[in-house]
Amino acid sequence: MSDVPILAAPLLAALPSVRHGFFTRQGGVSSGLYASLNVGRGSGDAAAAVAENRARAAAALGGAPDALVTAYQVHSARAVVADAPFADETPHADAVVTRTPGLICGALAADCAPVLIADPQARVVAAVHAGWRGALAGVVEAAVQAMVGEGAATARMVAAVGPCIGPASYEVGLEFFDAFVAASFLNARFFAPGASPQKRLFDLPAYVCSRLAAAGVGQAEWIGRDTLTEEAWFFSNRRAVHRGEGDYGRLLSAITLVP
Repeated sequence: MSDVPILAAPLLAALPSVRHGFFTRQGGVSSGLYASLNVGRGSGDAAAAVAENRARAAAALGGAPDALVTAYQVHSARAVVADAPFADETPHADAVVTRTPGLICGALAADCAPVLIADPQARVVAAVHAGWRGALAGVVEAAVQAMVGEGAATARMVAAVGPCIGPASYEVGLEFFDAFVAASFLNARFFAPGASPQKRLFDLPAYVCSRLAAAGVGQAEWIGRDTLTEEAWFFSNRRAVHRGEGDYGRLLSAITLVP
């Protein structure tokens, strides 16, 4: 649908066999806190509105409503392979991989980093939800390995990190900093001084890109959009918490193989 805005990553847009999109909050039917393209079934939004929004997003990528496949995200390092729409029970996972043309792999986020990955030669794609917990636990590597299991090669993979909380917006406490440095002292490079000595600014997109590189992914980029500061375009969990709003919409990032 032409009235559903879609952001594209240059690296993925250059692949003729792959169609992808980082959807914004615009172009849907939801209202209030969820205005307007909220695709989160776990939100407090009306189920009919979420279903219509998901159908619009699927159509924008050339698919039927049931072609959009998303997991029940739990901030894990688990990836699942889908060859058809999920049946009655949605798997608990944070990455969906497919080699089935026309099936749309999706990841939901509202500050966490969505990652779309493709091997155009092997024709394998993945959508990943990488919050800080999942990224630190290895969800990127889990998705890459699941793709390898489907015939992909890391050197041929192209990846893009979509709209997420930006490096100037993600202020965290020292316990957060300590957890990352305990995992690897090299992680200190993803932090900058915060507003006080007890605070740090965390560069989530750069960290996720570093995990993609460490996993052997050939090319990766962040599209450079900050969910916290660009309210007209994106939902943000942190913004909702700061305002005491109680809930928030979820953004969709999705990728599919052209049949």
